[in-house]
Amino acid sequence: MNSYKIEGTILVTGGAGYIGGHTVLALLDRGHDVCIIDDLSTGKRMPMHDNVHFYEGSIHDETLVDKVIKDHNIQSILHFAGSIKVDESVTNPLKYYYNNTEGSRRLIACAISNNVDNFIFSSTAAVYGATDDEPVSENFCPLPLNPYGWSKLFTEQQLKDAASISQMRYGIFRYFNVAGADSSLRHGQILDNPTHLIGRSIDALLEQAPPLSIFGKSHPTEDGTGVRDYIHVSDVADAHLAMLADMQQNKKSRLLNLGYGRGSSVLQVIGAIKDIVGKEVPNVFAEPRLGEAPSVIANVSLMNDTLHWQPQHDQLEKIVKSSYNWALKIKSG
Repeated sequence: MNSYKIEGTILVTGGAGYIGGHTVLALLDRGHDVCIIDDLSTGKRMPMHDNVHFYEGSIHDETLVDKVIKDHNIQSILHFAGSIKVDESVTNPLKYYYNNTEGSRRLIACAISNNVDNFIFSSTAAVYGATDDEPVSENFCPLPLNPYGWSKLFTEQQLKDAASISQMRYGIFRYFNVAGADSSLRHGQILDNPTHLIGRSIDALLEQAPPLSIFGKSHPTEDGTGVRDYIHVSDVADAHLAMLADMQQNKKSRLLNLGYGRGSSVLQVIGAIKDIVGKEVPNVFAEPRLGEAPSVIANVSLMNDTLHWQPQHDQLEKIVKSSYNWALKIKSG
């Protein structure tokens, strides 16, 4: 376990969700005092939440946010609350601009009015839009392909502009493909009909979904299938603690990619599942999807140069095995 010096009570928005919940676990495992605001629209209360100050409510409720910040003398906010489905953002864009962009605006306003020092935001590699096959660095010009990506990019800009006229520092992580579950199965992703590859593959294997569609088999990659940079959710959580410690110590804002800097193909992922379970993931090949890059991998040199952070779960097998074990736990009730 990495060790970080972090001071004060931490407010985690969306702390009952997937990544927010794992970050709460990381904070609690190190003995930190945690407040959560979550409306439970997609998250779920878990046993770990008995050890935090839990407020069921929305980040749009500025009266609630203001009270929590004042009552607990909050100086650091980790902001995970929001909507995350790319396909839904296309069919219901205004939901995403309200939940993600407007909700964040209200939260940022409360943070500034209460002189909060540090604000870390969970953004996404979706802000980059169409990329080439080279690892994507933070200075790649962002041009999102969907409202989800735009809602996150707009929030990034709000943070930068707000920080420029206040004492608040911002930290922005652009996530690549987050997967996996807590190794002790205290938390994982609770999502019907997952859209990410590992979740879809496991659902197909457990006969809870149709066979996996593999979009394209002649991409310019090692085995012809798409390549993505998968990172274990516990490492994502740990990286937030590293960024917060860095911001508290160095008093600087940060914008960093968050991935491992290497990719796994679709066939490698389903092969890893077969190795662990002993069964083939049912699959069919389909036509490539328009606008999808064959390979999307993070350039993480800036993060490696900036943060004192070392991943602890950076093997595809660990990601897949924890995902599968969590799916079995969910299936068993």
